[in-house]
Amino acid sequence: MDLTKFVVLGLYVAVLFLIGIIASRRVKNMSDFYVGGKKLGFWAVAFSARATGESGWLLIGLTGMGALSGLSAYWVVVGEVLGVAISWWFMAKRFKRKSDEYGSITIPDYLESHFKTSKKTIRSVAATVLSVFVVIYVSSQIDVTGKAFESMLGMDYYWGAIVGFLIVLSYIFVGGFVAAVWSDLFQGLLMFFGLVLLPIVVWFHMDSGHGIVEGLHMIDPSLTNIWGTSDDVYMNIATMLGFAMIGLGFLGSPQVYVRFMSIKDENEIDKGKWVAVIFTLLTDAAAVTIGILGRLYFTQSGQDPEAVLGNGAENVLSMLTENFLPHVVAAIYIAIVLSAIMSTIDSLLVLASSAVTRDFYQKIYRPDLKDEDLGKLSRWVTLIMAFLALVIAMAIAVVSPNHTVFWLVIFGWSGIAASFCPVIILSLFWSGLSERGAVAAMITGFLCVPFFKFVVQSMEGIGPYFVQLDVLAPSFLISMAVAWAVSKLYPSNNPSVTK
Repeated sequence: MDLTKFVVLGLYVAVLFLIGIIASRRVKNMSDFYVGGKKLGFWAVAFSARATGESGWLLIGLTGMGALSGLSAYWVVVGEVLGVAISWWFMAKRFKRKSDEYGSITIPDYLESHFKTSKKTIRSVAATVLSVFVVIYVSSQIDVTGKAFESMLGMDYYWGAIVGFLIVLSYIFVGGFVAAVWSDLFQGLLMFFGLVLLPIVVWFHMDSGHGIVEGLHMIDPSLTNIWGTSDDVYMNIATMLGFAMIGLGFLGSPQVYVRFMSIKDENEIDKGKWVAVIFTLLTDAAAVTIGILGRLYFTQSGQDPEAVLGNGAENVLSMLTENFLPHVVAAIYIAIVLSAIMSTIDSLLVLASSAVTRDFYQKIYRPDLKDEDLGKLSRWVTLIMAFLALVIAMAIAVVSPNHTVFWLVIFGWSGIAASFCPVIILSLFWSGLSERGAVAAMITGFLCVPFFKFVVQSMEGIGPYFVQLDVLAPSFLISMAVAWAVSKLYPSNNPSVTK
């Protein structure tokens, strides 16, 4: 085993534990544990929101997609930048204002207060949907951890997944949301500089990037087609939309929007929006570029890229770091990859814990439960849900050993986004949204994602097109349509909701 890499990994883990210990001293109540007491600055929130939104998918999945798809993978960048920009420019202040008015510290809190309902239906549905898809999403990140340890450390996949899982669980167990945000700031900085610097170094090593497009064209002419790699026009349109529509998930996903609850005030949002957009543009573009440069450097015309770069071309990042960077610097990239993974896992686990303990158990069954007892319960629920995610990740690895990080992560991301984004958008901009409409939309989004994934994509004729389009865009649109239709059929009985 490479001692240098393990030393770097040890230092990285030590920093995370230190952050967790310091953060624990600032956790005095459940508001601190779930949203940092609503007093966090724009740097921490912006980096945390972006680090959470990107995940290990960015360094392992998107780099691989860049290698396989070439220039058309930049549509992911376009979609994500637009999604982040719309979220921060047009939605963040509205959401912050309303959630503060309601005194909300979780998304189900916000929804229940918005509809001014004494029923627990919307809270129950929201908490259930969150719990299910967050566990799936966390399992995808644990899967990425295993693959990262395997490709970069030569560790067995299963042991790698377990080790990474234990690391992140430890500092979250101690420090809650504050630990998640502070560690995300640290991890986001690592991600940013690691991703941006690597393609620059490779670029200059490869004769300052001369002939990149020509070189790609010689390997495979389809790699230089910005519209897609297929000869079928409609397939290329589906691919382009599938890539670009990934950004829809930034328009209301709870793991991102809980950050807007935690920020100190609206002025901080004005500052943070620039950090968030620039971070997204540079890191996403860098990830795709890394994949393209790896495809150009390591493969030849007529060669199967996955035979060289691994399943889904997921080894392209580790191969480039080993070939172009000094050994010590290459070792740091292990910490960078883990940063992307763990910055998502920590936030998701806190989110899932809040959904089960506060939104489901305390608010519905035990309103008399004290914050002190709730805090203890939250930590144990975090532990249980994390282990459940670990089991799911292991099961997926056994049942489907050839699955790719890119699409597995997108499945979990899509489930959360399709269930919540239409409801959050409409709650902010349409006074006609009723509680029944919101509940119907969440259930529809929840069901549409597996339906499109496992039923529609396997159909003859249209199936391959929906494979490229993937599940988020159609699930999102149907959920939005259901919210509108049901709200029209069953309008709100509480006129104060529309004010």
